[in-house]
Amino acid sequence: MATKKASASSVLVPIEIIEQRIYLVRNQKVMLDQDLAQLYEVENRTLIQAVKRNLDRFPEDFMFQFDAEEAEAMRSQFVTASKRNVRYRPYAFTEQGVAMLSSVLRSKRAVQVNIVIMRAFVNLRQVLMSNEELNRKLTTLEKKYDAQFKVVFDALRNLIETPVPPSRQIGFKIDKK
Repeated sequence: MATKKASASSVLVPIEIIEQRIYLVRNQKVMLDQDLAQLYEVENRTLIQAVKRNLDRFPEDFMFQFDAEEAEAMRSQFVTASKRNVRYRPYAFTEQGVAMLSSVLRSKRAVQVNIVIMRAFVNLRQVLMSNEELNRKLTTLEKKYDAQFKVVFDALRNLIETPVPPSRQIGFKIDKK
């Protein structure tokens, strides 16, 4: 019976749609308020009002509002800024913030959509972890076989390190060189 519910919630909103709406902001995977409002089928102002009435449930590591520079960078990244309603500084919700939203928005749809969103965050985390694990194994093999297979290891490392973008990044990228 639980399988039936899981598949019903997946049909509600395809996980691929949700994965496309997870962004990297301030080195955190987040979802934006307007995307969440659309998924929950509520007005954005309704979502924000519910959050503001329950601010004690949303500490800074659960939710934050874009600063002026981040909002401007987002406007420039989205050609259809008016379509995405970015005339104000958007709110960004981390995975924990999205989970908390289901306790604030008490509709059945909010609960069902949150289940799919949590699965999307888990999928992204698994992809990242599998790359890290593969990288560790490759490093171990590289140490073991050293120079004999250096060319092979270099080629494999290039394949692993080719970034598979789990989410789009909004904001400024700091070059750590």
